[in-house]
Amino acid sequence: MTDQLTARRFLEAEPAAVFAVLRDPDGHVDIDASGMLQAADGGLVGAVGDRFTVHMDREALGDLPMGRYDVDVVIDRYEPDREIAWWIDGTVKPPIAHTYGYVLEAAEVDGRSGTWVTSVYDWSHVSDDWRPIFPVIDQSALRATLGILDRVVRRRGQ
Repeated sequence: MTDQLTARRFLEAEPAAVFAVLRDPDGHVDIDASGMLQAADGGLVGAVGDRFTVHMDREALGDLPMGRYDVDVVIDRYEPDREIAWWIDGTVKPPIAHTYGYVLEAAEVDGRSGTWVTSVYDWSHVSDDWRPIFPVIDQSALRATLGILDRVVRRRGQ
């Protein structure tokens, strides 16, 4: 069994347009396919260590009776227009140690310029106490989020 899921999709948008959504706390809520992310507070992130708050609703998954709660997204990889990743600082201390992120690659596919976007969900550093709940989301949710990201990027570009 793997400790990581990935999904990849080509978007007909420049990396900067995709990255603009991914560095925006509201962008995270806009593209979430799990239904857990309800709202976000905080400004655009611009460096490793930046953080913002996300208001969550775990009932959307129907797996654990956690209800509504808040987490902080803490950026741990940040390369403009190329990569962004974060870990979750939530109610569990120490943090569970799972990460989410995106890798962007400018490309041309069939004469169309755009960006390959790879979504990465990693729980390889999660302790044995928390492993039974992972993965919290499956690969279909990652793929669905990439589809929503495509739509959001196109809408923001209009």
